Amino acid sequence: MTDPRTTGHVLEPTVFELSHPGRSGYRLPELDVPSADLTEVLGASNLRSAPPELPELSEPEVVRHFTRLAEMNFHIDRAIYPLGSCTMKYNPKINEEMAGLPGFAGVHPEAAAGECQGAISLIYNLGRMLAEISGMDEVSLQPPAGASGELAGMLMVRAYLADQGNPRSKVIVPDTAHGTNPASLTLAGYESVEIPSGPDGRIDVQALVAAVDEETAAFMITNPNTLGVFENRIADIAEIVHGIGGVLYLDGANLNASLGVVRPGDVGFDVMHFNLHKTFSTPHGGGGPGSGPVGVKSFLADYLPSPVVRRDERKARGLEFDFDYDRPKSIGKVHAVYGNFLVAVKAYAYILTLGPKGLRRVAENAVLNANYLQTKLEPFFELPYGGLCQHEFVLSAARQKKQGVTALDVAKRLLDYGIHSPTAYFPLVVKEALMIEPTETESRASLDRFVDVMRAIAEESASSPELVTGAPTGTPVSRLDESRAARELDVAWGKS
Repeated sequence: MTDPRTTGHVLEPTVFELSHPGRSGYRLPELDVPSADLTEVLGASNLRSAPPELPELSEPEVVRHFTRLAEMNFHIDRAIYPLGSCTMKYNPKINEEMAGLPGFAGVHPEAAAGECQGAISLIYNLGRMLAEISGMDEVSLQPPAGASGELAGMLMVRAYLADQGNPRSKVIVPDTAHGTNPASLTLAGYESVEIPSGPDGRIDVQALVAAVDEETAAFMITNPNTLGVFENRIADIAEIVHGIGGVLYLDGANLNASLGVVRPGDVGFDVMHFNLHKTFSTPHGGGGPGSGPVGVKSFLADYLPSPVVRRDERKARGLEFDFDYDRPKSIGKVHAVYGNFLVAVKAYAYILTLGPKGLRRVAENAVLNANYLQTKLEPFFELPYGGLCQHEFVLSAARQKKQGVTALDVAKRLLDYGIHSPTAYFPLVVKEALMIEPTETESRASLDRFVDVMRAIAEESASSPELVTGAPTGTPVSRLDESRAARELDVAWGKS
């Protein structure tokens, strides 16, 4: 493995720095409709006293500027993106083509049901597919992200238990939980109670027994968990939770490992959310777009977000597919419109393309790839939880830490080799954690290159640690203050 280049790009100027008075990318045609005085239309108080200070550039300058910025970005179409727990897989371009069809891309979010029967039928059919895949009875596609699906699920749990006479006060989570789990249950009005994992990385069932009581509303878990370990005592866990009248919640972020292999609803889960932008191959990152459908067993169906899509083959009201707003027990809307529809279109195309056997192969290949990487990398990094993993696994850079190199250093050095970092420092139960998920879409050649790079970084850590601690050197910028943007928010427009 040769040393990567060490000269970075020239930092791209902002569009304001590139601006030059008088440059323009287009001219608007003459009005072909009657003109109107904006003061009369909007009111004088709503108009600017001076034009906005927008940059002035020609069309080639705009195109080249954003192309250069795009080339600086790392993305899944560029190389392996082994981001543990987030399933950054390749997205087939046929999905994009389907989402770009005029009847989908052009539909107005507030269109009447009679004007978009095709779109509503897709929502309905995708919901039924997800119900079949998961073993749930009903699915709502309304939540626009995974955390939104979690919140919707916990609000339904609360509404259901309140109808039983007591919403209860606490929700239990394991120490390997995704950070959104305690956040979502807190927003739903519950106290978060954490229990430890056992020495094998699985839930400590005895700790669960000690924690549950009549104030336990639910137990939220991920399976496989964030260590990449399958929770093999789900039947026992379900019996414990159900025994005190609680609800068993599945964080579906890791569903990519079990597609077509196990259905959560068949092993005791009562409610779960899906991540269409993870499991079902739709682009995500940078804040969106996402989609977090929530699925429930029938006893929770009355509480689903409103409206619910219904099918009436008799077309009693003249429509085969319609939105049902008559939901007196519903938790209400969780999104202004019915979810991120075009993300649903991509997931629908993905499921239809693969079919049942193909979805199972997704899980099988994801598990195979993860175990291949784990076996290859174990000699160079510590493996706190060994044995067969599922779709992801967690290494530790504790050995490198003794040489003065941290997990963050390893993550930054990977950028110099043109590879995105795994998730670092999560889950919290592993010190100097590097959480790796190759997904099913990576070839053996791609995996072998990743192994070669990780081995090279491990060797550098021992022989020349300054190469790793000083990384990255081949990127447009090196190490930024990653929290400064949150502490010193600057949203001013125009030139300073």
